Amino acid sequence: MKNRKHTLLLILFFLLSFSIGNAQTSATNPKNEFRAVWIATVVNIDWPKMSTDNVAKQKADYIEILEAYKKLNYNAVIVQIRSVGDAFYPTQLAPWSRFLTGKEGQAPKPYFDTLAWMIAETHARGFEFHAWMNPYRATMDYNTALLSPQHDFFKYPEWMIKYGGKYYYNPALPEVQNHLTAVVEEVVTNYDIDAIHFDDYFYPYKIKGELFDDTDSFKKYGDGLDLADWRRKNVNDFVKSVSISIKKIKPWVQFGISPFGVWRNKSVDSRGSETESGQTNYDDLFADPLAWMENKWIDYLVPQLYWSMDHPKASYSKLLRWWSENSTNTAIYIGNGSYKINTDSDKRWNNPYEIPNQIDITRSYKNIQGNAFFSAKSFLNKNQSVTRLLENNQYKYPALPHVVPNFVKKVIAVPRANALVKNSISSSFYVPYPENSQVRYVMVYGSTSETQIDVNDPSQIINKIAFNEKNPVEIVIPTYKLDKNNSCAITFIDFYGNESEAAFVNFTL
Repeated sequence: MKNRKHTLLLILFFLLSFSIGNAQTSATNPKNEFRAVWIATVVNIDWPKMSTDNVAKQKADYIEILEAYKKLNYNAVIVQIRSVGDAFYPTQLAPWSRFLTGKEGQAPKPYFDTLAWMIAETHARGFEFHAWMNPYRATMDYNTALLSPQHDFFKYPEWMIKYGGKYYYNPALPEVQNHLTAVVEEVVTNYDIDAIHFDDYFYPYKIKGELFDDTDSFKKYGDGLDLADWRRKNVNDFVKSVSISIKKIKPWVQFGISPFGVWRNKSVDSRGSETESGQTNYDDLFADPLAWMENKWIDYLVPQLYWSMDHPKASYSKLLRWWSENSTNTAIYIGNGSYKINTDSDKRWNNPYEIPNQIDITRSYKNIQGNAFFSAKSFLNKNQSVTRLLENNQYKYPALPHVVPNFVKKVIAVPRANALVKNSISSSFYVPYPENSQVRYVMVYGSTSETQIDVNDPSQIINKIAFNEKNPVEIVIPTYKLDKNNSCAITFIDFYGNESEAAFVNFTL
Protein backbone atom coordinates (compact mmCIF):
# COMPACT_ATOMS: atom_id res chain seq x y z
CA MET A 1 0.00 0.00 0.00
CA LYS A 2 2.81 2.41 0.90
CA ASN A 3 4.57 1.69 -2.40
CA ARG A 4 1.35 2.33 -4.32
CA LYS A 5 0.83 5.67 -2.58
CA HIS A 6 4.44 6.57 -3.19
CA THR A 7 4.07 5.75 -6.91
CA LEU A 8 0.89 7.83 -7.20
CA LEU A 9 2.59 10.78 -5.52
CA LEU A 10 5.52 10.55 -7.92
CA ILE A 11 3.20 10.47 -10.93
CA LEU A 12 1.31 13.49 -9.60
CA PHE A 13 4.58 15.34 -8.99
CA PHE A 14 5.80 14.75 -12.54
CA LEU A 15 2.45 15.77 -14.04
CA LEU A 16 2.50 19.01 -12.07
CA SER A 17 6.13 19.66 -13.00
CA PHE A 18 5.35 19.16 -16.68
CA SER A 19 2.33 21.45 -16.47
CA ILE A 20 4.20 24.25 -14.72
CA GLY A 21 7.21 23.95 -17.00
CA ASN A 22 5.29 23.91 -20.24
CA ALA A 23 2.22 26.10 -20.03
CA GLN A 24 0.30 28.79 -18.33
CA THR A 25 -3.10 28.24 -19.89
CA SER A 26 -4.83 31.23 -18.30
CA ALA A 27 -2.46 34.11 -18.84
CA THR A 28 -3.49 37.61 -17.82
CA ASN A 29 -4.55 39.91 -20.64
CA PRO A 30 -3.25 43.44 -20.12
CA LYS A 31 -5.00 46.43 -21.69
CA ASN A 32 -1.63 48.05 -22.49
CA GLU A 33 1.26 46.06 -23.93
CA PHE A 34 3.71 46.55 -26.81
CA ARG A 35 3.35 43.67 -29.30
CA ALA A 36 5.58 44.14 -32.31
CA VAL A 37 7.07 42.15 -35.15
CA TRP A 38 10.15 42.96 -37.21
CA ILE A 39 9.58 42.90 -40.98
CA ALA A 40 13.05 42.40 -42.46
CA THR A 41 13.63 43.45 -46.06
CA VAL A 42 17.39 42.84 -46.33
CA VAL A 43 18.05 39.90 -48.70
CA ASN A 44 14.24 39.52 -48.78
CA ILE A 45 14.02 37.79 -45.40
CA ASP A 46 10.35 38.68 -44.86
CA TRP A 47 9.24 41.12 -47.55
CA PRO A 48 9.20 41.42 -50.50
CA LYS A 49 9.41 37.65 -50.82
CA MET A 50 11.52 38.09 -53.95
CA SER A 51 13.12 41.25 -55.30
CA THR A 52 11.65 40.44 -58.72
CA ASP A 53 8.04 40.32 -57.50
CA ASN A 54 5.74 42.76 -59.26
CA VAL A 55 4.21 45.68 -57.36
CA ALA A 56 0.78 44.06 -57.08
CA LYS A 57 2.24 40.95 -55.47
CA GLN A 58 4.43 43.01 -53.14
CA LYS A 59 1.39 44.93 -51.93
CA ALA A 60 -0.66 41.77 -51.45
CA ASP A 61 2.16 40.09 -49.52
CA TYR A 62 2.65 43.10 -47.22
CA ILE A 63 -1.07 43.22 -46.47
CA GLU A 64 -0.99 39.47 -45.76
CA ILE A 65 1.64 40.09 -43.06
CA LEU A 66 -0.43 42.87 -41.51
CA GLU A 67 -3.62 40.81 -41.52
CA ALA A 68 -1.88 37.78 -40.00
CA TYR A 69 -0.50 39.82 -37.11
CA LYS A 70 -3.72 41.80 -36.67
CA LYS A 71 -5.46 38.46 -36.16
CA LEU A 72 -2.89 37.71 -33.46
CA ASN A 73 -3.66 41.12 -31.84
CA TYR A 74 -0.22 42.65 -32.42
CA ASN A 75 -0.11 46.46 -32.45
CA ALA A 76 3.23 47.52 -34.00
CA VAL A 77 5.42 46.65 -36.96
CA ILE A 78 9.13 47.46 -37.21
CA VAL A 79 9.80 47.68 -40.94
CA GLN A 80 13.31 47.79 -42.40
CA ILE A 81 13.47 50.76 -44.78
CA ARG A 82 17.28 51.10 -45.03
CA SER A 83 19.62 48.13 -44.65
CA VAL A 84 22.79 48.71 -46.71
CA GLY A 85 23.02 52.34 -47.68
CA ASP A 86 19.82 51.97 -49.73
CA ALA A 87 16.21 53.10 -49.36
CA PHE A 88 12.63 51.85 -49.65
CA TYR A 89 11.49 55.40 -50.43
CA PRO A 90 12.43 58.14 -52.92
CA THR A 91 15.45 60.16 -51.77
CA GLN A 92 18.55 61.88 -53.10
CA LEU A 93 20.53 60.51 -50.12
CA ALA A 94 20.43 56.84 -51.20
CA PRO A 95 19.45 54.68 -54.18
CA TRP A 96 16.30 52.57 -54.31
CA SER A 97 16.98 49.17 -52.74
CA ARG A 98 17.63 46.20 -54.99
CA PHE A 99 15.72 44.09 -52.47
CA LEU A 100 12.63 46.03 -53.56
CA THR A 101 13.06 46.37 -57.32
CA GLY A 102 15.68 43.78 -58.27
CA LYS A 103 18.22 46.41 -59.28
CA GLU A 104 19.70 49.04 -57.01
CA GLY A 105 18.76 52.56 -58.00
CA GLN A 106 15.74 51.44 -60.03
CA ALA A 107 12.38 52.83 -58.88
CA PRO A 108 9.28 50.60 -58.58
CA LYS A 109 7.28 50.05 -61.79
CA PRO A 110 4.53 51.15 -61.76
CA TYR A 111 5.92 53.87 -59.53
CA PHE A 112 4.69 54.29 -55.98
CA ASP A 113 6.19 55.71 -52.82
CA THR A 114 6.63 52.39 -51.06
CA LEU A 115 7.14 53.84 -47.60
CA ALA A 116 4.13 56.19 -47.74
CA TRP A 117 1.96 53.30 -48.93
CA MET A 118 3.19 50.94 -46.20
CA ILE A 119 2.57 53.53 -43.49
CA ALA A 120 -0.99 54.20 -44.71
CA GLU A 121 -1.83 50.48 -44.84
CA THR A 122 -0.24 49.91 -41.43
CA HIS A 123 -2.11 52.73 -39.70
CA ALA A 124 -5.36 51.69 -41.36
CA ARG A 125 -5.11 48.41 -39.44
CA GLY A 126 -4.31 50.04 -36.11
CA PHE A 127 -0.56 49.34 -36.00
CA GLU A 128 2.23 51.70 -35.05
CA PHE A 129 4.83 52.01 -37.83
CA HIS A 130 8.45 51.97 -36.64
CA ALA A 131 10.88 52.82 -39.45
CA TRP A 132 13.88 50.52 -39.02
CA MET A 133 17.30 51.60 -40.31
CA ASN A 134 20.76 50.07 -40.27
CA PRO A 135 22.86 53.22 -40.18
CA TYR A 136 26.43 51.89 -40.38
CA ARG A 137 26.22 48.86 -42.69
CA ALA A 138 26.96 49.99 -46.26
CA THR A 139 26.98 46.69 -48.20
CA MET A 140 26.16 43.02 -47.71
CA ASP A 141 29.31 41.80 -49.48
CA TYR A 142 32.27 42.95 -51.58
CA ASN A 143 30.40 42.70 -54.88
CA THR A 144 30.25 46.43 -55.53
CA ALA A 145 29.15 45.83 -59.13
CA LEU A 146 25.63 45.40 -57.71
CA LEU A 147 25.66 48.91 -56.31
CA SER A 148 24.14 51.97 -57.95
CA PRO A 149 26.54 54.77 -59.00
CA GLN A 150 24.55 56.86 -56.52
CA HIS A 151 25.49 54.63 -53.59
CA ASP A 152 27.68 56.28 -50.94
CA PHE A 153 30.37 53.67 -51.64
CA PHE A 154 31.10 55.46 -54.91
CA LYS A 155 30.18 58.99 -53.84
CA TYR A 156 32.22 58.94 -50.62
CA PRO A 157 34.77 56.10 -50.75
CA GLU A 158 36.76 57.76 -47.95
CA TRP A 159 33.85 57.00 -45.59
CA MET A 160 34.10 53.23 -46.05
CA ILE A 161 35.89 50.57 -44.00
CA LYS A 162 36.26 47.05 -45.40
CA TYR A 163 35.65 44.35 -42.81
CA GLY A 164 34.30 40.82 -42.54
CA GLY A 165 32.98 40.55 -46.08
CA LYS A 166 31.18 43.91 -46.00
CA TYR A 167 31.78 47.64 -46.19
CA TYR A 168 30.82 49.87 -43.27
CA TYR A 169 30.45 53.59 -42.79
CA ASN A 170 33.22 54.82 -40.51
CA PRO A 171 31.38 55.84 -37.30
CA ALA A 172 34.25 58.16 -36.29
CA LEU A 173 33.90 60.66 -39.11
CA PRO A 174 31.85 63.79 -38.35
CA GLU A 175 30.73 63.94 -41.98
CA VAL A 176 29.38 60.36 -41.70
CA GLN A 177 27.48 61.20 -38.54
CA ASN A 178 26.05 64.33 -40.18
CA HIS A 179 25.05 62.41 -43.30
CA LEU A 180 23.35 59.59 -41.38
CA THR A 181 21.55 62.09 -39.17
CA ALA A 182 20.30 63.82 -42.32
CA VAL A 183 18.95 60.46 -43.55
CA VAL A 184 16.91 60.15 -40.36
CA GLU A 185 15.76 63.77 -40.49
CA GLU A 186 14.44 63.37 -44.03
CA VAL A 187 12.29 60.37 -43.10
CA VAL A 188 10.96 62.01 -39.94
CA THR A 189 10.10 65.19 -41.88
CA ASN A 190 8.47 63.55 -44.90
CA TYR A 191 6.65 60.56 -43.46
CA ASP A 192 3.97 59.95 -40.83
CA ILE A 193 5.97 57.40 -38.85
CA ASP A 194 5.58 56.58 -35.18
CA ALA A 195 9.25 55.83 -34.51
CA ILE A 196 12.78 55.61 -35.85
CA HIS A 197 14.34 52.26 -34.96
CA PHE A 198 17.98 51.12 -35.02
CA ASP A 199 18.98 47.50 -34.42
CA ASP A 200 22.19 45.98 -33.00
CA TYR A 201 24.60 46.81 -35.84
CA PHE A 202 26.84 49.60 -34.56
CA TYR A 203 30.52 48.74 -34.79
CA PRO A 204 30.43 45.28 -36.41
CA TYR A 205 30.57 42.03 -34.49
CA LYS A 206 34.22 41.06 -34.04
CA ILE A 207 35.79 38.48 -36.32
CA LYS A 208 38.89 36.73 -35.06
CA GLY A 209 42.00 37.70 -36.96
CA GLU A 210 40.47 40.74 -38.69
CA LEU A 211 41.09 44.41 -37.94
CA PHE A 212 38.41 47.10 -38.23
CA ASP A 213 40.87 49.65 -39.55
CA ASP A 214 39.93 53.05 -38.17
CA THR A 215 43.55 53.78 -37.22
CA ASP A 216 43.83 57.08 -39.12
CA SER A 217 40.56 58.34 -37.66
CA PHE A 218 41.69 57.41 -34.16
CA LYS A 219 44.93 59.35 -34.62
CA LYS A 220 42.99 62.37 -35.87
CA TYR A 221 40.02 62.37 -33.48
CA GLY A 222 41.09 60.17 -30.53
CA ASP A 223 41.70 63.14 -28.23
CA GLY A 224 43.56 61.12 -25.60
CA LEU A 225 40.90 58.43 -25.14
CA ASP A 226 41.70 54.75 -25.40
CA LEU A 227 40.36 53.02 -28.51
CA ALA A 228 37.34 51.36 -26.87
CA ASP A 229 36.17 54.50 -25.03
CA TRP A 230 36.66 56.54 -28.20
CA ARG A 231 34.54 54.15 -30.27
CA ARG A 232 31.79 54.20 -27.64
CA LYS A 233 31.91 57.99 -27.69
CA ASN A 234 31.45 57.96 -31.48
CA VAL A 235 28.32 55.86 -31.14
CA ASN A 236 27.03 57.95 -28.24
CA ASP A 237 27.56 61.18 -30.17
CA PHE A 238 25.56 59.79 -33.09
CA VAL A 239 22.73 58.49 -30.92
CA LYS A 240 22.51 61.87 -29.17
CA SER A 241 22.51 63.73 -32.50
CA VAL A 242 19.70 61.57 -33.90
CA SER A 243 17.65 61.96 -30.72
CA ILE A 244 17.90 65.76 -30.74
CA SER A 245 17.05 65.93 -34.46
CA ILE A 246 13.95 63.73 -34.18
CA LYS A 247 12.48 65.69 -31.27
CA LYS A 248 13.19 69.02 -32.93
CA ILE A 249 11.20 67.99 -36.02
CA LYS A 250 8.36 65.91 -34.51
CA PRO A 251 8.42 65.54 -30.72
CA TRP A 252 5.94 62.66 -30.82
CA VAL A 253 8.15 60.42 -32.99
CA GLN A 254 9.86 57.84 -30.80
CA PHE A 255 13.50 56.82 -31.05
CA GLY A 256 14.10 53.18 -30.23
CA ILE A 257 17.10 50.85 -30.40
CA SER A 258 17.22 47.05 -30.18
CA PRO A 259 20.72 46.24 -28.90
CA PHE A 260 22.33 42.84 -28.59
CA GLY A 261 20.94 41.14 -25.49
CA VAL A 262 24.05 41.20 -23.29
CA TRP A 263 25.47 44.50 -22.06
CA ARG A 264 28.50 42.96 -20.30
CA ASN A 265 29.26 39.66 -18.59
CA LYS A 266 29.53 39.70 -14.81
CA SER A 267 32.95 38.07 -15.15
CA VAL A 268 34.36 41.40 -16.44
CA ASP A 269 32.03 43.85 -14.70
CA SER A 270 30.17 43.42 -11.41
CA ARG A 271 27.22 45.30 -12.95
CA GLY A 272 26.99 42.78 -15.79
CA SER A 273 24.64 39.84 -16.25
CA GLU A 274 25.14 36.21 -15.27
CA THR A 275 26.04 35.22 -18.81
CA GLU A 276 28.96 33.78 -20.74
CA SER A 277 28.45 35.66 -23.97
CA GLY A 278 31.28 35.54 -26.50
CA GLN A 279 30.56 39.16 -27.52
CA THR A 280 28.85 42.00 -25.71
CA ASN A 281 27.45 45.44 -26.46
CA TYR A 282 29.93 47.38 -24.40
CA ASP A 283 33.17 45.55 -25.16
CA ASP A 284 32.72 44.41 -28.76
CA LEU A 285 30.02 46.50 -30.48
CA PHE A 286 31.04 49.64 -28.56
CA ALA A 287 27.39 50.35 -27.83
CA ASP A 288 26.36 51.42 -24.32
CA PRO A 289 22.57 51.19 -23.84
CA LEU A 290 22.92 52.13 -20.17
CA ALA A 291 24.39 55.50 -21.18
CA TRP A 292 21.59 56.06 -23.71
CA MET A 293 18.99 55.46 -21.01
CA GLU A 294 20.74 57.56 -18.38
CA ASN A 295 21.00 60.53 -20.77
CA LYS A 296 17.41 60.15 -22.04
CA TRP A 297 18.56 59.95 -25.65
CA ILE A 298 16.12 57.16 -26.49
CA ASP A 299 12.45 56.48 -25.84
CA TYR A 300 12.61 52.69 -25.79
CA LEU A 301 15.00 49.75 -25.83
CA VAL A 302 14.32 46.27 -27.22
CA PRO A 303 17.24 44.10 -26.04
CA GLN A 304 17.45 41.04 -28.27
CA LEU A 305 17.10 38.10 -25.90
CA TYR A 306 17.09 35.45 -28.60
CA TRP A 307 17.79 32.56 -26.22
CA SER A 308 15.58 30.01 -24.50
CA MET A 309 14.42 30.52 -20.93
CA ASP A 310 17.04 28.18 -19.45
CA HIS A 311 19.89 28.55 -21.93
CA PRO A 312 23.09 27.63 -20.04
CA LYS A 313 25.20 30.60 -21.20
CA ALA A 314 22.60 33.30 -21.87
CA SER A 315 19.35 32.52 -20.11
CA TYR A 316 16.31 34.50 -21.25
CA SER A 317 15.01 34.46 -17.68
CA LYS A 318 18.22 35.80 -16.13
CA LEU A 319 18.72 38.45 -18.81
CA LEU A 320 15.10 39.55 -18.49
CA ARG A 321 15.66 40.18 -14.80
CA TRP A 322 18.94 42.02 -15.52
CA TRP A 323 17.35 44.42 -18.03
CA SER A 324 14.46 45.02 -15.66
CA GLU A 325 16.82 45.87 -12.80
CA ASN A 326 19.00 48.12 -14.97
CA SER A 327 16.37 50.10 -16.86
CA THR A 328 15.81 53.80 -16.28
CA ASN A 329 14.03 56.71 -18.01
CA THR A 330 13.09 54.44 -20.90
CA ALA A 331 10.41 52.01 -22.00
CA ILE A 332 11.77 48.46 -22.17
CA TYR A 333 10.40 45.84 -24.52
CA ILE A 334 12.01 42.44 -25.01
CA GLY A 335 13.09 41.05 -28.37
CA ASN A 336 12.15 37.37 -28.77
CA GLY A 337 13.72 34.94 -31.25
CA SER A 338 10.61 33.41 -32.83
CA TYR A 339 12.79 32.53 -35.85
CA LYS A 340 14.33 29.76 -33.75
CA ILE A 341 11.09 27.82 -33.27
CA ASN A 342 11.68 24.23 -34.45
CA THR A 343 14.90 25.26 -36.24
CA ASP A 344 17.55 25.65 -33.53
CA SER A 345 20.20 23.35 -32.07
CA ASP A 346 18.78 24.30 -28.66
CA LYS A 347 15.93 21.78 -28.57
CA ARG A 348 14.02 23.87 -26.04
CA TRP A 349 12.75 25.75 -29.10
CA ASN A 350 10.88 22.62 -30.19
CA ASN A 351 8.53 23.14 -27.24
CA PRO A 352 5.51 25.15 -28.47
CA TYR A 353 5.22 26.72 -25.00
CA GLU A 354 8.67 28.36 -25.12
CA ILE A 355 7.42 31.67 -26.56
CA PRO A 356 4.16 31.75 -24.52
CA ASN A 357 6.14 31.12 -21.35
CA GLN A 358 8.61 33.87 -22.31
CA ILE A 359 5.69 36.28 -22.67
CA ASP A 360 4.28 35.23 -19.30
CA ILE A 361 7.53 35.73 -17.43
CA THR A 362 8.07 39.06 -19.21
CA ARG A 363 4.70 40.22 -17.90
CA SER A 364 5.80 39.47 -14.35
CA TYR A 365 8.16 42.50 -14.46
CA LYS A 366 6.18 45.73 -14.10
CA ASN A 367 8.82 47.95 -15.73
CA ILE A 368 8.95 45.86 -18.92
CA GLN A 369 6.08 46.73 -21.21
CA GLY A 370 5.95 44.13 -23.97
CA ASN A 371 7.69 42.10 -26.64
CA ALA A 372 8.88 42.24 -30.24
CA PHE A 373 9.46 39.16 -32.39
CA PHE A 374 12.05 38.44 -35.06
CA SER A 375 10.83 37.97 -37.66
CA ALA A 376 7.52 38.24 -39.52
CA LYS A 377 7.74 34.97 -41.44
CA SER A 378 7.97 33.00 -38.17
CA PHE A 379 4.20 33.18 -37.65
CA LEU A 380 3.12 33.59 -41.28
CA ASN A 381 1.47 30.26 -42.10
CA LYS A 382 4.10 28.60 -39.90
CA ASN A 383 4.39 27.30 -36.34
CA GLN A 384 0.63 27.10 -35.96
CA SER A 385 0.90 25.21 -32.67
CA VAL A 386 2.48 28.34 -31.17
CA THR A 387 0.12 30.85 -32.78
CA ARG A 388 -2.90 28.88 -31.53
CA LEU A 389 -1.56 29.10 -28.00
CA LEU A 390 -1.08 32.85 -28.35
CA GLU A 391 -4.55 33.35 -29.85
CA ASN A 392 -6.20 31.44 -27.02
CA ASN A 393 -4.13 32.76 -24.14
CA GLN A 394 -1.49 35.50 -24.09
CA TYR A 395 -2.83 37.43 -27.11
CA LYS A 396 -6.50 36.52 -26.84
CA TYR A 397 -7.58 40.16 -26.77
CA PRO A 398 -6.26 43.34 -28.39
CA ALA A 399 -3.98 45.70 -26.48
CA LEU A 400 -2.74 49.26 -26.86
CA PRO A 401 0.98 49.99 -26.67
CA HIS A 402 2.11 51.64 -23.46
CA VAL A 403 2.80 55.35 -23.67
CA VAL A 404 6.57 55.75 -23.45
CA PRO A 405 7.69 57.40 -20.18
CA ASN A 406 8.38 60.90 -21.45
CA PHE A 407 5.21 61.04 -23.58
CA VAL A 408 2.56 60.64 -20.87
CA LYS A 409 0.13 63.54 -20.85
CA LYS A 410 -3.59 64.25 -20.63
CA VAL A 411 -5.63 64.28 -23.84
CA ILE A 412 -8.00 67.25 -23.57
CA ALA A 413 -10.25 66.40 -26.50
CA VAL A 414 -13.08 63.91 -25.99
CA PRO A 415 -14.75 62.35 -29.05
CA ARG A 416 -18.36 62.99 -29.98
CA ALA A 417 -20.71 60.99 -32.17
CA ASN A 418 -22.80 62.44 -34.98
CA ALA A 419 -25.51 61.03 -37.26
CA LEU A 420 -26.41 57.91 -35.29
CA VAL A 421 -28.15 55.16 -37.26
CA LYS A 422 -29.29 51.78 -35.97
CA ASN A 423 -30.88 48.85 -37.77
CA SER A 424 -31.07 45.08 -37.36
CA ILE A 425 -27.62 44.59 -38.94
CA SER A 426 -25.46 47.33 -37.43
CA SER A 427 -25.17 50.60 -35.57
CA SER A 428 -23.22 53.47 -37.11
CA PHE A 429 -22.15 57.05 -36.49
CA TYR A 430 -19.45 59.56 -37.42
CA VAL A 431 -16.68 60.98 -35.23
CA PRO A 432 -15.32 64.36 -36.37
CA TYR A 433 -11.65 65.24 -35.99
CA PRO A 434 -11.26 67.42 -32.88
CA GLU A 435 -10.33 71.07 -33.16
CA ASN A 436 -7.00 72.19 -31.69
CA SER A 437 -5.88 68.61 -31.02
CA GLN A 438 -3.70 66.07 -32.75
CA VAL A 439 -5.12 62.55 -32.64
CA ARG A 440 -4.46 59.44 -34.72
CA TYR A 441 -7.13 56.89 -33.81
CA VAL A 442 -10.64 56.40 -32.47
CA MET A 443 -10.99 53.44 -30.10
CA VAL A 444 -14.37 51.69 -29.92
CA TYR A 445 -15.46 49.62 -26.91
CA GLY A 446 -18.57 47.55 -26.43
CA SER A 447 -20.07 44.68 -24.47
CA THR A 448 -22.46 41.96 -25.56
CA SER A 449 -24.10 41.86 -22.13
CA GLU A 450 -26.09 44.50 -20.27
CA THR A 451 -23.17 45.12 -17.93
CA GLN A 452 -21.54 48.53 -17.87
CA ILE A 453 -18.91 49.13 -20.53
CA ASP A 454 -15.38 49.15 -19.11
CA VAL A 455 -12.75 50.78 -21.32
CA ASN A 456 -10.03 49.19 -19.18
CA ASP A 457 -11.18 45.70 -20.19
CA PRO A 458 -9.33 44.60 -23.37
CA SER A 459 -12.03 42.01 -24.11
CA GLN A 460 -14.37 44.94 -24.82
CA ILE A 461 -12.19 46.48 -27.54
CA ILE A 462 -14.18 46.36 -30.77
CA ASN A 463 -11.98 48.37 -33.12
CA LYS A 464 -9.18 50.88 -33.51
CA ILE A 465 -9.77 53.17 -36.48
CA ALA A 466 -7.29 55.62 -37.98
CA PHE A 467 -8.21 59.11 -39.14
CA ASN A 468 -7.50 59.77 -42.81
CA GLU A 469 -6.03 63.25 -42.70
CA LYS A 470 -8.58 65.21 -40.61
CA ASN A 471 -11.70 63.78 -42.19
CA PRO A 472 -14.52 62.40 -40.00
CA VAL A 473 -14.28 58.69 -39.20
CA GLU A 474 -17.28 56.44 -39.80
CA ILE A 475 -17.83 53.87 -37.06
CA VAL A 476 -19.90 50.80 -38.00
CA ILE A 477 -20.55 48.21 -35.30
CA PRO A 478 -22.19 44.89 -36.24
CA THR A 479 -25.20 44.23 -34.01
CA TYR A 480 -23.80 40.93 -32.73
CA LYS A 481 -20.88 42.79 -31.12
CA LEU A 482 -23.27 44.70 -28.87
CA ASP A 483 -26.05 42.10 -28.51
CA LYS A 484 -28.09 43.18 -25.45
CA ASN A 485 -26.15 46.39 -24.96
CA ASN A 486 -27.48 49.41 -26.82
CA SER A 487 -24.42 51.55 -26.22
CA CYS A 488 -20.69 51.73 -26.87
CA ALA A 489 -17.79 53.88 -25.70
CA ILE A 490 -15.30 55.81 -27.82
CA THR A 491 -11.94 57.43 -27.03
CA PHE A 492 -9.18 59.23 -28.91
CA ILE A 493 -5.55 58.07 -29.16
CA ASP A 494 -3.15 60.96 -29.73
CA PHE A 495 0.14 60.91 -31.66
CA TYR A 496 2.04 60.17 -28.44
CA GLY A 497 -0.16 57.13 -27.71
CA ASN A 498 -2.18 58.71 -24.86
CA GLU A 499 -5.85 57.80 -24.61
CA SER A 500 -8.56 60.36 -23.90
CA GLU A 501 -11.49 60.09 -21.54
CA ALA A 502 -14.35 58.02 -22.89
CA ALA A 503 -17.57 59.27 -24.43
CA PHE A 504 -20.58 56.93 -24.31
CA VAL A 505 -22.83 56.54 -27.32
CA ASN A 506 -26.39 55.35 -26.63
CA PHE A 507 -28.33 53.93 -29.56
CA THR A 508 -31.70 53.83 -27.78
CA LEU A 509 -32.08 57.61 -27.86
